[in-house]
Amino acid sequence: MKRLIIADPHVGTRDGDAQAMVTLLKHAERAGVGEILYLGDTFVYLLGMSKFWTASIEMVLEAWDGFRSRGGTVRLIEGNRDFFLDEEDLVCRVDESALSLEFSAGDVTFRLVHGDKVNQRDWQYLFWSRLSKCLPARLWARWLPRRLAVAIVRKMEARLARTNRKFRYKKPVEALRDEALRSFRRGVDVLFFGHFHTLWTFAEGEKTAMVVPAWLETRQSLIVDESGRWHGVDQDLRPVEFTEAVSAGD
Repeated sequence: MKRLIIADPHVGTRDGDAQAMVTLLKHAERAGVGEILYLGDTFVYLLGMSKFWTASIEMVLEAWDGFRSRGGTVRLIEGNRDFFLDEEDLVCRVDESALSLEFSAGDVTFRLVHGDKVNQRDWQYLFWSRLSKCLPARLWARWLPRRLAVAIVRKMEARLARTNRKFRYKKPVEALRDEALRSFRRGVDVLFFGHFHTLWTFAEGEKTAMVVPAWLETRQSLIVDESGRWHGVDQDLRPVEFTEAVSAGD
C-alpha cells in the first residue's frame, strides 16, 4: 500500500487551506495512495464532538468520507491541538486515532508519533497537557455551551504553547535522539516526528529518525511506497528535497 504522511497541517489557520488539503487528497487518490496518516495537529483545533467543528473541518471530513468510501483509510496521530478523538462523532469518520502508530512496508518498520511529549523534563507542558485532556475537561467539552467550551480549549492551548515554547522552537535534540534510539532497539527502522515544524534528522546505521516539516508552512508531505522507500513531495505530489522553510502556496 502506498501511504501519504502529513505533518502539522493546522487546517483553518489560513484562508484556502481546507481547499488545499482537499486538493492534496484528490492528488493522492489519483496517485494510488491507499492510506492517509496525519502526524498530529490536523486542524487549528480538533475536538471529537461535532458541535465544535468549523466549516474547514467539515470540508476536510467530507473529503475523508469520499476517500474512505472508495477503499482508502485515514489514521490520525493525536497532537497537542487534538482533543478526545475517541468521541463517537469522530470515530465514525476515521479508521483509527492513537498517540502513536506503526506500520510495515516491505522489510521496513515505521513508527509515527507527534513528539510534543518527547521531552519529559518539560514538566510544565506535560502538566498542562494532561490537565487539558483529563476527564473533567472532556465533560466540560460535552456539556458546556459551545462558545464557552471553545474559549476553555483556546486558553489551555495558549498555556501549552507558552510552556512548550522553548522546547518547540529550539528542538530538544537529546530527547529526540533518546526516543529514536529506544525505537530503534524495539525494531523500528524509521521514526517520524511532527510538532517541531522544521526539518531535523538523526541516523544510526541504516535506521533514521526525522521531524517531518509542517504542511502548514511548506505544503510538503511524505510518500511511503509499498517497498518501504520514502521521499518528500510537494502539493502536487512531485518529489522534493525537504527544506527548513518554504513559503506555503495559495
